[in-house]
Amino acid sequence: MTFVETVVEREPVIPFRTESWAVTDTGAVRRHNEDSYLASDGSRVWLVADGMGGLERGDWASSQVVEAIAAVPPVEGLEDLLEAIRGALTEANERILGESERVGKQMGSTAVALAVRDKRFGVAWVGDSRAYLLRDRRLYRLTRDHSQVQELVDHGVIDEVAAATHPLRNVLTRAVGVARPLAVDTMIETLCDEDLLVLCSDGLYGVMGEAAMQDALASQPFEDAAKQMIVRCHELGAPDNITIVGVATAEVTLVQFGGAEN
Repeated sequence: MTFVETVVEREPVIPFRTESWAVTDTGAVRRHNEDSYLASDGSRVWLVADGMGGLERGDWASSQVVEAIAAVPPVEGLEDLLEAIRGALTEANERILGESERVGKQMGSTAVALAVRDKRFGVAWVGDSRAYLLRDRRLYRLTRDHSQVQELVDHGVIDEVAAATHPLRNVLTRAVGVARPLAVDTMIETLCDEDLLVLCSDGLYGVMGEAAMQDALASQPFEDAAKQMIVRCHELGAPDNITIVGVATAEVTLVQFGGAEN
């Protein structure tokens, strides 16, 4: 009996090129910026963390989240990378809890992390910092807030319009550094050419609203939109710190060069 080996040629997975920008602003009311961010085009991991705890404690908490994510070793597979990010957030959770117990004051941080591998992206999050996708000039929210108001929306008690001004809108049900064990939500989706992925703290969407964000992001380059949105937040009072990270994607085109046949 003769065995014939069948070779199946597979199309190579061509990764998307990414380019990112980040900006953070103290706002009009706060004296100290408790937000932190990571924008690593090399590792293709981005993060926004919004600290809680007042003065430098919230700043310290959010910086622990950034340090933990920045220390994640290179991982090729997206699922494995999200699991490594989950582990890093758990490590930051323990670090912040330990410091809270030592000083006798509660502190914590939100976290929303984005990772891109090949033609897919993944998001991992805790709290109410959000990830958005701008595709074909439409803005889609990718994350679900871990907040008391979101639970009221989920149970049909209030709608999204009422949630935007509800007095409990800043009360979180999850945060890094508050409780054990840490529950991290994740999602994975496919990338398209010219997608724009946006991470932000609640100092942006909580002031501007998503409709105004869509208008700004869909009408101009991200850098210009980010500046415009921060100016608009200040015009509206900017009661909180504002942090925005944008990641633009572009499909890589392979050019095949061939010589003349003899």
